[in-house]
Amino acid sequence: MDHPSLVPALLLADSLSPGVDGDERRPVRRSVRDWVVDVSLFLTAVGVGLLLLVESTNRVDPPSDGTVFADLVVGLVSCLFLWGRRRWPVGVAVVLALVSAFSATAGMACLIALFTVAVHRTWRTVLLVAAVNFVAFTVYDHFRPDPELPWPLTLALGAALTAAVVAWGMFVRARRQLVVSLRDRACRAESEQRLRVDQARQLERTRIAREMHDVLAHRLSLLSMHAGALEYRPDASPAEVARAAGVIRASARGALEDLRDVIGVLRDTGDGTLSDRPQPTLADLAALVEQSRGAGLRVRMEYRVPDVAAVPAVTGRTVYRVVQEALTNVRKHAGGTVACVRVTADPASGIEVMVTNPAPVGTDPAAPLPGSGTGLIGLVERVGLAGGSLEHGWTADGEFRLRARLPWPAPAVQG
Repeated sequence: MDHPSLVPALLLADSLSPGVDGDERRPVRRSVRDWVVDVSLFLTAVGVGLLLLVESTNRVDPPSDGTVFADLVVGLVSCLFLWGRRRWPVGVAVVLALVSAFSATAGMACLIALFTVAVHRTWRTVLLVAAVNFVAFTVYDHFRPDPELPWPLTLALGAALTAAVVAWGMFVRARRQLVVSLRDRACRAESEQRLRVDQARQLERTRIAREMHDVLAHRLSLLSMHAGALEYRPDASPAEVARAAGVIRASARGALEDLRDVIGVLRDTGDGTLSDRPQPTLADLAALVEQSRGAGLRVRMEYRVPDVAAVPAVTGRTVYRVVQEALTNVRKHAGGTVACVRVTADPASGIEVMVTNPAPVGTDPAAPLPGSGTGLIGLVERVGLAGGSLEHGWTADGEFRLRARLPWPAPAVQG
């Protein structure tokens, strides 16, 4: 069992040893690779076992012919046990260890079985089987000692060989477990990436839905207001009818353009070209107010912005959407009142938007416009993302007030 030819045989066993899957008790059914591995290991065990048997007969005190014949038969039968090492690795290893205590031919088969246990079982089981192998080696050396080597050196070589087989097998086990772990981590990373993409897509759809609500609700409320005026004012003058029809036509065209932009975003293929129309900024706020006045809504505007160009585009767009949603709600729920809009901006104190209107008086003959109930919720989220805050509700004076405060973004530091 201490023949020098065992070292390359162990390397061959490592290169041909079976892989490890998630379940250590692998199925009995063999693949083509398994058949190649098992045949190779069987032939290696037989070949090295015969070399060990020949080496034992060349000693100064060789065994008898009957002992050699029995060793040969028992060793060859032990090599056949290797065909069951996949299903019963521990049992086969223990049986071969016991047989190797009296048979030199079974030595290599014993080491292959120990290597299989080290690859497929936990370290506690491996240490137990390794201890059985070392005891069997000690028994073999006691009954058939090598006269050329002293007893302590023989035991040391046996212990070193057993430890080398165990260490090599556990290294192969750890390496294969690492491969499995890396594969699992790669699968988890791919799943997490898909989840992040889905979340980003959902967030983008939510942003598009919010933008659609902010834009189309404003346009459609103008359409509904003037269509209702034409319905309930059959005696209106031709000039008034023409003016209302013009507002309806302009609002419908603007709504179609906005809807086209939103659909363009939904159909975007990822080239970064979402829309050719510029997004509204604080400079467009006056046009929004005039549009509302042209639609018949009474608006009192107070504008205290020293330098419109100094307001960042993203912050200005948020202010625009806040005023747009506020005026849309006034048209929906208090169309006969006066809306007061006040916008103040200062780099020191930030930007404040306040829109107030009194409670409606009397009964509007037109049916109230439907609302989704999510406009103010979307505004709170939009203003919060910009780092500001938004308040809305009835005051003690009987007015509905919407007030948004936005910070003045600090200028980017040039590196």
